[in-house]
Amino acid sequence: MKTTGGTDDQKRRAGERAAELVEDGDVVGLGTGSTAAHAIRAIGRAVDDGLDVRGVPTSFDSRALARRSGIPRCSLDEVDGVDLAIDGADQIDADLSAIKGGGAAHAREKVVDAAADRFVVVADPSKVAESLSRPVPVEVLPDALAAVERDLEALDGDPTLRRAERKDGPVVTDNGNLLLDCDFGVVDDPASLSTALSGLPGIVEHGLFVDLVDAVYVGTDDGVDVRERI
Repeated sequence: MKTTGGTDDQKRRAGERAAELVEDGDVVGLGTGSTAAHAIRAIGRAVDDGLDVRGVPTSFDSRALARRSGIPRCSLDEVDGVDLAIDGADQIDADLSAIKGGGAAHAREKVVDAAADRFVVVADPSKVAESLSRPVPVEVLPDALAAVERDLEALDGDPTLRRAERKDGPVVTDNGNLLLDCDFGVVDDPASLSTALSGLPGIVEHGLFVDLVDAVYVGTDDGVDVRERI
């Protein structure tokens, strides 16, 4: 379930500022979403100017945009690690825990972001909150859907199958799985909920990103607010 809010200029400032962190020879995780897209385009312009980088896309869309932007692509299998990952978020709290998955790419995003030496979230002000409260995207094996729904309800969650907007039926991820958006209300303890979700059979990955974000670049009307992990 994509979030709305923020202006394109705010997103552009955040993405372009984060792209300035990329150094010659880096392997860069290329995130998914409208704000991360600005970073990918900025990296592409730097490549045109001679920057030597390789990008690890996190989704079909980020791969396609990287190709159009002239960024050499590779997979995690082809590199020893990722120097920097730049990605968006649907919501990020004061402790830099995040909810991702509005674009249904959080499983691959988490693999790439966790592999990075440094993970930077780019966002507009509408994505910043004191505490996480958005529904948590949960990628589920199709055959496990009913069982996972029951398990999420036992955790006091309210799961809803994400429906496709321009086709009949549910959203299907790049990995061929289904998505539940699970409302837990205000998430007071993201780490504990993350652990509980990770332990449920049938869940491929969930959208809570805890202890992964190193910094968040928030684009504003006149600049970028940088918040580092303490």
